[in-house]
Amino acid sequence: MEENWDCIVVGGGAAGLSAALVLGRARRRTLVVDAGHPSNAVAHGIGGPAELYALGRAELATYPTVEVRTGEVVDGAAAGDGFALTLADGTVETTRRVLLAAGMEYRKPDLPGVAERWGRSVFHCPFCHGWEVRDRALGVLDPGPMGAMRARMLTMWSDDITLYTDGPATLDADTAHQLHAAGITVVDQPVTALEGDGDDLAAVVLADGTRRACGGLLLPVTLHQRSPLAERLGVEPLPPGPIAADAIAVDPQFATNVAGVFAAGDASAAMPSVANAVASGSNAAAAVVHSLIADQGVLDTRR
Repeated sequence: MEENWDCIVVGGGAAGLSAALVLGRARRRTLVVDAGHPSNAVAHGIGGPAELYALGRAELATYPTVEVRTGEVVDGAAAGDGFALTLADGTVETTRRVLLAAGMEYRKPDLPGVAERWGRSVFHCPFCHGWEVRDRALGVLDPGPMGAMRARMLTMWSDDITLYTDGPATLDADTAHQLHAAGITVVDQPVTALEGDGDDLAAVVLADGTRRACGGLLLPVTLHQRSPLAERLGVEPLPPGPIAADAIAVDPQFATNVAGVFAAGDASAAMPSVANAVASGSNAAAAVVHSLIADQGVLDTRR
């Protein structure tokens, strides 16, 4: 534990790279630890996450106080005036601040045909993927109370919308009327599989064997923390919600309940997106810098 970083950023996606850029430009000694498995790896609407993140890493390489390391932080605990984080390879790094930005994972249903089309023709966010499937026959697979709202939202991208309730629908009269008025078909048979060529969805298969044409399916999923690191550090989550089961609770300065631990990006966001992650990473890093300035002797760490 020879190094003592000003901040260790856990995660090298949009939020983590954005945070590291601010920290590097502020001449803070920063370590970014990235496992290299972003949740939006399969997305194509932003021109390719791999290219975006490669450009981000290349830019960070110009800042001498920033190191980007491929790896995974598997444990962490308070240590003295800061924290000790343990990596999967057994390395232990000490730091004055921790910024959690590893994103969250999508736990998809075990429905045949979903995994190979996830992030393409099967998606969770119409704002992220709706443009790519515009004007196709689209569906929403959602037996919950938000299904009707999601189906109505998809009418911005197509005039051919079907709500699959995956069993007997429990729609009140007013909601049923709204769906009918919007030209939305409601199918209440269980869905057993998705079919198509490669990652292109072509049909939704129902329990009776019927195949309904479908070129894009909105499938809401709940986000979960990738690892127990936040919990091990004593960080408190928000109450479970429709988007995330255990998003990290932060204040307006992106600080958690544990002094010295901050969070940004999907891990703490109510509405996950690359744009929001970049903004929150930048703002969280600025808050980290301010907190370091408040410490006595902060100027001694400048390199």
